[in-house]
Amino acid sequence: MDASEKKFRILEAAEQVVSEKGLSDATISEIAGAAGLADSVIYQFFKGKQDLVFSLPISHEEEFFTSLNEHLKGIWDTESRLMKILWFYLRYSDTHPQYSKILYFDCFSSVNFYRSAGYASIRRYARILLECLEQGVREGKFSREVDTVLVRDMILGMMGCEIVQSIASKTIDATAADVEDMMSLILSILRPRPETEENKVDKILDAAEKVFADKGVYRSRVLDIAKLAGVSEGTVYEYFGNKEDLLLSLPDRHFRRYQEGLPEIFEIRSPVLKLQRFIKYYFSLFFEKQDFLKVFLVQIQLTRRFYETEQFNFFVQFFDILQSIVEEGMADGSFRPDVNPMVFRNMFIGTFNNLTLRWFIVHGDRHEDKMRKIEEVAELLCSAVTNTQAQPAMTGSTEYVLDGKGGTV
Repeated sequence: MDASEKKFRILEAAEQVVSEKGLSDATISEIAGAAGLADSVIYQFFKGKQDLVFSLPISHEEEFFTSLNEHLKGIWDTESRLMKILWFYLRYSDTHPQYSKILYFDCFSSVNFYRSAGYASIRRYARILLECLEQGVREGKFSREVDTVLVRDMILGMMGCEIVQSIASKTIDATAADVEDMMSLILSILRPRPETEENKVDKILDAAEKVFADKGVYRSRVLDIAKLAGVSEGTVYEYFGNKEDLLLSLPDRHFRRYQEGLPEIFEIRSPVLKLQRFIKYYFSLFFEKQDFLKVFLVQIQLTRRFYETEQFNFFVQFFDILQSIVEEGMADGSFRPDVNPMVFRNMFIGTFNNLTLRWFIVHGDRHEDKMRKIEEVAELLCSAVTNTQAQPAMTGSTEYVLDGKGGTV
C-alpha cells in the first residue's frame, strides 16, 4: 500500500468515525482501526486528530470543484449561474451528509479551523460565489448599490442554516429543494430598483453627509459630492441651489423622518417597520452580551446536542414572532406573496451568524462601523421580502440604531 492510498484510507475512516461520534469523542485508535492501519501511521501524515479532521475539506476539494465546473459549463446567464452555484453547494451537502455534519459541527465550531488550510478550501467556493455576484453588477443585472461581500455572506449563512437544520433537527429533508425560494429572496435584494426622484435626492444627501463629515463644509466641493452620488454636478444644482442649501437640507431630511416616525415608536403598525425593529432588537440582545454571543455562535449553536434539547425549542419559539411578522406583511400586501417564511428565517439567522462570527471570532473584533452595517443588513433583509409594487422601498429609517456599546439610542 503506497502513501497516497494510506492517506486516502485514513481520511475516509476519519469521516466515518467522526461523523458518528464527533471530534471530541472520536479517538485516533478508532480511526486507525477503521482504516486498517496502526495508530503511528496517522502521525506520518497529520499532526493529530484536529489536523486530520480539518484536512477533510481539502480531501473533498478536487471532487467538489471539478463537478461544480462541469455543472457551470454553458451557463452564461448570471442569474442562472448564481442559482446553479447555490444548488450545487446544497446538493453536495445533501449527498455527502457525513462530511457536511463534520464541516458544520466539528470544523466551523472551532476557532482554530479558521486558520487552517481546510478553511482556505472553503473560501475558494466563497470567491466563486462573490465573482458571480460581481459579474452581475458589471452586467447591470444586479444593483451597484448593493454590497456584494455582504450579500455573499448572507447567502452562505442562509445555506448554512438550511444544512444544519437538515442534519441536526431533521426539519428539512433536502436542502436543495429550497433553492428556488432562496433565489427569490436573493434576487429581490440584488435586482436594481427603478430610480425615483426621492431616491436620487437621497443619494445626493447621503454623499453630502459623507463628504462634509470627512472634509468639512468649506473644504468640500459640489463636484466631490456629485461623483460620490453617481450623478452630474448639474444634477446636484438642479435640486439644491448651492452648497449651503445642501448642508441645511441634511437636518431637514432627518428630523422630518424622525417626526413622521414618532407615532409608530410606541405602536408599530407597518410590517416593514416591525421587521426592521425585530432585526435591530436581535442584534442588540447579543451586542449587550458579547461573551455569551461568542459562546453561543460556536460552542452552542454548532454542537449536535443543542438540537436535541429543550433550549433549542426555546430558540425556535423566539423566531415565531419573525414568522408572524412575515405572514402579516404577506396578508396585507406589504411583502411578496411567494415568500417562504422558514427560508427567510434561515436567511436572517444565517446573516446574523456570519456577520457576528466575522466581527468577533474570525477577525478578532477589528474596527468596523458595525452600526452602519446593521442598518445595511436591516435594509437588505427588508428588501428581500418587500412587495415593491405595493409600496416604495424604505428610504431612511425612523428606527433608532445601536450605540457603540450595543444599546439603543
